[in-house]
Amino acid sequence: MAQTVLIVDDDPVQRRLLETAITRSGMSAVTAPGGQPALDLVGGPRGDQIVLMLLDLVMPDMDGLQVLAKLRVSHPDLPVIVLTAKGGIDSAVEAMRAGASDFLVKPASPERITVSIRNQLKIGTLSHEVTRLKKKTDNRLTFEDLVAKSGAMRQVFRLGERAAQSNIPILIEGESGVGKELIARAIQGSSDRSGKPFVTVNCGAIPENLIESILFGHEKGSFTGATDKHLGKFQEADGGTLFLDEIGELRLDMQVKLLRALQEGEVDPVGSKRPVKVDVRIISATNRDLAELTRENLFREDLYYRLNVFPIVIPPLRDRHEDIPPLARHFIERFAAEEHKAVAGLMPEASDLLERFAWPGNVRQLENTIFRAVVLCDGSQLDVCDFPQIAAAMGVEARSRRVVPDAAMYGGSSASPRAASNPTGSPYALLTVNGTGHMRKLEDIEAEMIRLAISRYDGHMSEVARRLGIGRSTLYRKLKELGLEPSDGESETGFTDEQTRKAG
Repeated sequence: MAQTVLIVDDDPVQRRLLETAITRSGMSAVTAPGGQPALDLVGGPRGDQIVLMLLDLVMPDMDGLQVLAKLRVSHPDLPVIVLTAKGGIDSAVEAMRAGASDFLVKPASPERITVSIRNQLKIGTLSHEVTRLKKKTDNRLTFEDLVAKSGAMRQVFRLGERAAQSNIPILIEGESGVGKELIARAIQGSSDRSGKPFVTVNCGAIPENLIESILFGHEKGSFTGATDKHLGKFQEADGGTLFLDEIGELRLDMQVKLLRALQEGEVDPVGSKRPVKVDVRIISATNRDLAELTRENLFREDLYYRLNVFPIVIPPLRDRHEDIPPLARHFIERFAAEEHKAVAGLMPEASDLLERFAWPGNVRQLENTIFRAVVLCDGSQLDVCDFPQIAAAMGVEARSRRVVPDAAMYGGSSASPRAASNPTGSPYALLTVNGTGHMRKLEDIEAEMIRLAISRYDGHMSEVARRLGIGRSTLYRKLKELGLEPSDGESETGFTDEQTRKAG
């Protein structure tokens, strides 16, 4: 579930270098040898998985500017970072005017590329979230703004869009946390009442002695404490939508007055001498079985049939596992941007864990679980160890994060360090004794510390050197002395001198 970056370059060496830099930073990469294959990938069935494009400016079949021009028509929000060997102000200005998000000159270091990618993804995520929140605040949220891939939710969307074309009363049923209010808001935003008031009332949270006043309003002096005139929720929602959440919790005596308000299209404020006409679209929601409550005489049958004209049932998250990956990805992107964390996605094992969990709290529980994991995560991807409660509930051992990088990072299998294990359980502690109980050599401990630091900071050598309190040149000298140096001819950027020369 790592974020996917599309690399577009006609030079196979450059594609391989960029792919290595991106995968080391915790993201996945796909490549295209030219402009048209890249456009085909973006417009293909898996195009929605591509979150950013790295685009070479000079290519034989179609240059970068032509790709940008076509891309801005079909995918105007996809971030594009342009790379070219011919750096200059004119080229940069031309690329930015064509719609590029950033401009890098080859050869760019892996650190510079990673920083640019993360900055663009953070900007894009925050921009999308601001747009979504603005639409929600303006009561213009639509079904296109909701995240769902499963067939069950697509059917819910189709029913909601159909219901939005009229003022028919809607009853949304589903467990707590499935997103009943979001569906109600999307119905409002897709109707001709878009932009009008959307007023929410939780019928189970209103004090019994204030239900009538809150729903229908009251006049000044109508009862003790009524020092001012108060418009009820019906009048606040006039011209828009009134969302009655947990309608099954409403008292029987108030159900009678609610029924009259629905039938007559008017309300009687407490202490008023005459009724007040209101134009309100009613959307109700419940996590209880209203039909069963009706049979038990706990809910009025006539009100039930008045509300249940157009029922929409939202399935629980455990019945639509296809929605878990896109929802998790959406929450990771949002919280990573909000919390300024470099979390790019989920490890396959963690993704499988989330998909197998039953989620009794539904989407709300998933959202809060991802939020906690992102806040506590120190790596670039969430692992099983970042979900200890879920792992415990599933009977899965939440091992400490694997901090040892692949041997390829050091240029050979001989440099592959052992897994970090220690009696304290901390993933970054060092063992001071060997298997026989004797003290380990200082050079062995120093080598392991450097390995852990490189893994801890995702191979960013400048950061590794700064955290270890040594110079970058000293770090590379120690890598060589300890047998951890990159493969022969490899430069400080992580690329070989020959590769760097070709990439330029």
